[in-house]
Amino acid sequence: MSYRTADSLPPVTLDDVRGAQKMLTGVARVTAMEGSRHLSQLVGAPVHFKCENLQRTGSFKLRGAYVRIAGLLPQERAAGVVAASAGNHAQGVALASSLLGVRSTVFMPKGAPLPKISATRDYGAEVRLYGQVVDETLVAAQEYAAETGAVFIHPFDHPDIIAGQGTVGLEILEQCPEVRTIVVGIGGGGLAAGIATAVKALRPDVRIVGVQAAGAAAFPPSLAAGHPVAVDNPATMADGIKVGRPGDVPFRIIGDLVDEVRTVTEDELATALLLCLERAKLVVEPAGASPVAALLSDPGAFEGPVVAVLSGGNVDPVLLQRVLRHGMAAQGRYLAVRLRLTDRPGALATLLGVLSVVDANVLDVSHVRTDPRLGLTEAEVELHLETKGTAHCVEVGQALREAGYTVIG
Repeated sequence: MSYRTADSLPPVTLDDVRGAQKMLTGVARVTAMEGSRHLSQLVGAPVHFKCENLQRTGSFKLRGAYVRIAGLLPQERAAGVVAASAGNHAQGVALASSLLGVRSTVFMPKGAPLPKISATRDYGAEVRLYGQVVDETLVAAQEYAAETGAVFIHPFDHPDIIAGQGTVGLEILEQCPEVRTIVVGIGGGGLAAGIATAVKALRPDVRIVGVQAAGAAAFPPSLAAGHPVAVDNPATMADGIKVGRPGDVPFRIIGDLVDEVRTVTEDELATALLLCLERAKLVVEPAGASPVAALLSDPGAFEGPVVAVLSGGNVDPVLLQRVLRHGMAAQGRYLAVRLRLTDRPGALATLLGVLSVVDANVLDVSHVRTDPRLGLTEAEVELHLETKGTAHCVEVGQALREAGYTVIG
């Protein structure tokens, strides 16, 4: 595939995506399309999940990485490839390189989750830990490419990458030909640009909605400005879409073909991840849950049938635990409360009795008796409770106050 530079030509075409689909035959899985009864009821129309979290390496990234590396010249392959990533792109490049017999080096942040580092090594890449954030690892990888001659495999800003990701769009049209709206998360823009390229060429009536985390939403200001604009210090739990600046190539495509870009909050991401796990029995990372978050936040805004692209499932178990607890708290199903009580025998048992009456399940208790902030006869207790919704949380707080306890937070 060639890199088109003339402004009159699109950087990626339907033929490019179809060529990528042939190249990926037997390499990438045609991932499942699963219906969601719960979301269908909310939206008032059929909602389906495109399960790229079940793709090889746990995300869509293998598609673009394989197409990009497979298109290298023999002398380029001999020099090896280098990439930078916190996880999904790293694993995609590592596996694609192994399948094609190409040496790969992947730079990852020092704080990258251990399961992702281990998986990248297991797929055959040499992993080098550098920097604290992906932007620093990108610089290191590009410097390595300049020094060694290795080909830098960008995670999203190349037509071959976009063509590979666009095969998701072709599969959606094959699996759900009646689709009216496709919702997809956006980081640098490669997946959304690829899907839009394929779908709009065949079904211009289908609405494409991109979703970004509010703390890392570079596309809304970029689209308003007419060119990529960097967002300082992007912050979100959704590391798969935590990108400070749109890619130049995908930005042009998204500006032309994507109908709308929405943002979702961290609470909405957590709630969406919890829904995927509980209702659909699917393990999805926060970035992959972003389309579900958009549907939950404004279900009436989407014409059905709707396909939500679950882009990845590589979630660190430690983060998953935190996110699930956060999602439960957002739904009023988890409550943390600190309070003070008189430090005397039986005081804690009396407190637990109050909670038992209002049917709050105690998950954890922290009891502090010695602290400069406390009076001589005071103790402080922090309780982690399983509750039954927002109204139940209010009931628990009211019961504690009526029983004479000073609730701190």
